[in-house]
Amino acid sequence: MKQGIHPQYYPTAKVKCACGNTWSTGSTQPELDVEICSKCHPFYSGKEKILDTRGRIDKFKKRLEKSVTLSAPKTKKVRVKK
Repeated sequence: MKQGIHPQYYPTAKVKCACGNTWSTGSTQPELDVEICSKCHPFYSGKEKILDTRGRIDKFKKRLEKSVTLSAPKTKKVRVKK
């Protein structure tokens, strides 16, 4: 191996999840922050959890509301003869 080209390896890097779970692993970074882990992932925990990355859920809800208002039946004006 060439000397001086490899990043420093941390055998006890700390990993912190958004749910509060922490553990240690090997990494080239001393600390890692993750959004989801095996304790809070829906596949492993069996609990439904909605992850909103980049605002996709909000965009979908806005499109849904827009399509519902556009597809609503229009009321016609009725002329009444006097």
